Amino acid sequence: MAKYTILTPAGASFTTAGGGYDYEMEALEGMDAEIVECPATEEGFIAAAPKADAVYAKGMKFTKPMIDALSKCKAIVLGTVGVDYVDVAAATAKGIPVTNCPDTFIEEVADHAMMLLLATHRRCIEQDRMVREGRWMEGRPQLLQVPRLMGLTLGFISFGRVARMVAKRARPFGLHMLAYDPFVQELVMSDYGVQPATLSEVLQQSDFVSMHAPDTALTRRMLTDKHFRQMKKTAIFINTGRGPTVDEAALIRALESKTIAGAGLDVFEIEPPKPDNPLLKMPHVILSPHNASASARFDPARKRRVGQELALVLSGRWPMSCVNPTVLPGSGLRRWQPYAMDRGPNS
Repeated sequence: MAKYTILTPAGASFTTAGGGYDYEMEALEGMDAEIVECPATEEGFIAAAPKADAVYAKGMKFTKPMIDALSKCKAIVLGTVGVDYVDVAAATAKGIPVTNCPDTFIEEVADHAMMLLLATHRRCIEQDRMVREGRWMEGRPQLLQVPRLMGLTLGFISFGRVARMVAKRARPFGLHMLAYDPFVQELVMSDYGVQPATLSEVLQQSDFVSMHAPDTALTRRMLTDKHFRQMKKTAIFINTGRGPTVDEAALIRALESKTIAGAGLDVFEIEPPKPDNPLLKMPHVILSPHNASASARFDPARKRRVGQELALVLSGRWPMSCVNPTVLPGSGLRRWQPYAMDRGPNS
């Protein structure tokens, strides 16, 4: 039996169909650690929990009873940016650090957000259908009603890592940019050519509103009817963050009533969306299946990051990216980083 047991639920997580932990094990080589799978059920996890020195969280919800069953766990490690499928409050109460991957595939999500902005603005899908359906002559008249991109305003709700990379991409297109984020210093926004603003200012002044807030108790259904009513009738709403941050029924009402002009969505309140979801039939809405982070490097990069975090905590050191850092001083792990701990879901 290995010295350290890393417990993980069996089964699929994104493209990982259980097993095959070669990337994760690279950083753990020589540490006498093994990744052990348990049933992907609450009962199965609880039964195996007492032997876990660390948890590799994937493939299911991690509830308070599951976390409470951990007796010697040094960390709960995630291979994702979002941490909404783990009860972080329960882990914090238990004194267990929870880590994520806040900077591994940020560039891909920023690319995707910019793609949705450009595609919705230039009516990409609608124009494609016109050509395929023999409606060639309709294309130019439609775009003659669309303002040029240069000089329009892009507004960010939350200005974390992805939003900052979107700002870098948007600036050369000549977009004016605003951002609302009460947790980010104004000088950080200024460095990206972005003007700090209130939420109402972002909604009222923007031609594109890009949502980047994480899914937390504070942000759940953050945008409702009253917020969409503040937006321009010509505005486009983009969401590559988390679906539950938006009241989807309110978004649908805003689109159906033409309170706003369109949307580009990678995330939904319920995923996958139900077949009768009105968003699926709206002409000026571009959708993708919550895959903004996906690229050829997605799995290797995030799995290696998981292995690195596991190796750190099992060797007695603070992880690089702790989303509940208040537990670290009492965790028995030692601080070692030569740089400030500024990573996490709000950084």
